[in-house]
Amino acid sequence: MCDSAGGGESGGVTGAGQDAEADTEPPHLTEKDILETSDEGGEELPAKRPKMNIEEQELDQVANPLKMDGETPAESQQEDTAPPAAQGMGEPQCEEEGQKEVLISGRGGGGGEESHPNGDGGHDASLDEAETQREEEQNGNSPADSPSERQHLGLDFTQNPQMLTGSWSEFSTIPENYLKGCKWAPDGSCILTNSADNVLRVYNLPPEIYSYNWDLLPEMSPVLRMAEGDTIYDYCWYPKMNSLDPDTCFLASSSRDNPVHVWDAFYGEVRASFRPYNHLDELTAAHSLCFSPDGSQLYCGFDKTVRVFYTDRPGRDCEERPTIVKKQGQSGIISCFGFSPCQSVYACGSYSRCAGLYSCQDGTLLALLPTRHHGGLTHLLFSPDGNYLYTGGRKDPEILCWDLREPGKVVFSLKRNVATNQRIYLDLDSSGRYLLSGDTEGVVSVWDTHTAPPDGNEELLQPQLRFKAHWDCTNGISVHPFMPLLATSSGQRQFPWPGDSEGDSASDGEGEEAVMSPQEIRQDNTLSLWWAGPLGPSAEGGQEVPLGQPADTD
Repeated sequence: MCDSAGGGESGGVTGAGQDAEADTEPPHLTEKDILETSDEGGEELPAKRPKMNIEEQELDQVANPLKMDGETPAESQQEDTAPPAAQGMGEPQCEEEGQKEVLISGRGGGGGEESHPNGDGGHDASLDEAETQREEEQNGNSPADSPSERQHLGLDFTQNPQMLTGSWSEFSTIPENYLKGCKWAPDGSCILTNSADNVLRVYNLPPEIYSYNWDLLPEMSPVLRMAEGDTIYDYCWYPKMNSLDPDTCFLASSSRDNPVHVWDAFYGEVRASFRPYNHLDELTAAHSLCFSPDGSQLYCGFDKTVRVFYTDRPGRDCEERPTIVKKQGQSGIISCFGFSPCQSVYACGSYSRCAGLYSCQDGTLLALLPTRHHGGLTHLLFSPDGNYLYTGGRKDPEILCWDLREPGKVVFSLKRNVATNQRIYLDLDSSGRYLLSGDTEGVVSVWDTHTAPPDGNEELLQPQLRFKAHWDCTNGISVHPFMPLLATSSGQRQFPWPGDSEGDSASDGEGEEAVMSPQEIRQDNTLSLWWAGPLGPSAEGGQEVPLGQPADTD
């Protein structure tokens, strides 16, 4: 395992003891690995998240709210191709199996690091029973409980989501330490945040959520902190990440004047680094990152260029794919990526306000979408069926839905308030029905894409629900892969108004007061978890569960 920025050239990004695998192929999780890890070495793994005592009855209570009520035919058709919503890409079947694995077998291997606030030791017999149940389901003994059914989110947007807990003290020690987004891990076990202090933080999902003990939810504390040397441009999870296999638990980040780092999500150490160089043989930083769906490649965005690294070969060797050939193509800095869940196609958004579709095999430009945005693109997402592409830009009030079967056609648009250059994320649930995004006023909007007009005449789609999530800008939104949970992050750079003083000593206090007054707004640099599903019974009684903190709907 590498512990320096440039020390990963000789091996892959797999952990210690996996050198042979690293030289031949990227880390990959199999069913056999899951069984061996959970049954034989469950007590030896360093706990990135706590083990819980979950009886079979509690497992049923967890599973039942996850099934979508009133499912439409369109949802059932998308069921088998739904990718993990937090990533917006991937091979659907593999991810569904991983999600089912985590849901049934509890919260990973036991034991715990000393820094883990909730670590429990020991091996739970109920987990063995759950493993047996999982094997029976895989053998076809329980066809009704398929991975696709477990994939369903019990999302209920007929009422405002309820705030469960969050993290705010962590970001209040440093002035203007606003967040810059949040992303659920592909297996749903933890969440990753980025903030202005250039630190990536990993939070475990509180175990009380599984048992519906929401009145006991404490404030969340990070279990890992990974500090970059400068401003973090982008970060992403390894798409095959599963906490039952520590070798798959890693993430990538890019920061200014630094190579791309691959971080171990169990220990917080640098596993490997990828060093891109420009035409002057100078180290240059990637502006955007994204793993390929199978995790074998890492795509990095640069000015008019995409560089593709292989995850089992850290260092400087990469494939260069220019986005402009013979003065034709997509110009600007490549600012965001997305992979189609059903075709060998990826999309690139750029600060030149356009998006392009490329072949995964050789990077050939397949289609260049028209320039319809008012600002540079900052985020894009494929729909689970691969037919639509959602794009959003900076200082741009519109999210556009493109029909990829007729490239260049906008099906509908969505309005949000984005008044800054800050990256405002959007996300889809795993069925592709609900699209969510925050705005600079702290409001989260939820759109039901199934209510879009069938003729696709570019109508403005009205949100089904809008709720006030934060006092300040809600820049991050992430839907849990298989539970009705939302994560939001807030904050933005503040520019206090100067004092109205004329420079006399009597007005010095007024100037200080004017500068300090926006601190009340800056205090809402927060990571929040929201319950967006039906309220379930508590573990002991059948009454409605009291919530840890009410939603702010003012």
